[in-house]
Amino acid sequence: MNIGLVGCGRWGRYILRDLLSLGASVSVVARGDDASLAKEAGAQVVARLDDLPPLDGIVVATPTTTHADVIEALLPRGTPIYCEKPLCDDAERARRLAAAGRGRLFVMDKWRYHLGVLALADIARSGELGPAVGLRTMRVGFGHSHPDTDCIWTLLPHDVVIAREIFGRSLPPVAAVADCAGTDIMGLTAMSAAAGGPWHIAEVGMRSPERRRTVTLLCRDGVATLEDAYADHLVIMANPARDDAESKPRIARRALKVEMPLLAELSAFVGFLNGGPPPKSPAEEAAETVATIVQFRRLAGI
Repeated sequence: MNIGLVGCGRWGRYILRDLLSLGASVSVVARGDDASLAKEAGAQVVARLDDLPPLDGIVVATPTTTHADVIEALLPRGTPIYCEKPLCDDAERARRLAAAGRGRLFVMDKWRYHLGVLALADIARSGELGPAVGLRTMRVGFGHSHPDTDCIWTLLPHDVVIAREIFGRSLPPVAAVADCAGTDIMGLTAMSAAAGGPWHIAEVGMRSPERRRTVTLLCRDGVATLEDAYADHLVIMANPARDDAESKPRIARRALKVEMPLLAELSAFVGFLNGGPPPKSPAEEAAETVATIVQFRRLAGI
């Protein structure tokens, strides 16, 4: 299996590691220190897209603002492409990419492979805690390491697709408010809701003193929470008794196997290249995610 990797920066290095662990031969487009690291890891390195050899599949791990240009350059090859999220940062361009890459362009939404998110989806669909009412997600920390774009484009795509995975559908945006320091975007709180169905409130930001990644599913009869990306359990809590405000919460912890979702999503892509089912987040869904984020930004006046 020969796979191309475009970009081998902070996140691309982990992608390279996992592709090699899956037994793939990897050709990397990189320069400078990134090229040296890729060579040391055992990859073939080229300087330009045009220098890539014939490949079974290609992974794009370049900055968000370059995704569309890179994909457009690669599409004529006819090779399946797996792009880091988001597909791009322009809704109309995302729609065109989805149309041009139908059936062979996918986006790496790793949280759709997270075992904690999948466990929450099982709870929502089984009715174990009654019908799902809503979802709260929080993705905050201090600082932002992507100079080409703001933290909304970096963080919010995760939460949009978490809601899709748990509810099995996308939820239309209804409201959003931005956290700004002058002209600098620090974060966003966004709400989406289906008519007569569940809602989702997502908070993302870059000026919290502590890093938090939480996903809380609210159902008629109780609440289930994934407290952290690396948590080894869900916290499941029954509703308080109506006639006893002083009662202690009834909490259970449901064990989770801790596996890295990056490896799981790359395994899905490799399996697809070997004739298996396609990975999650086809380009059509990824373009819808981009359009959703653009709408949230408009609602917030950005």
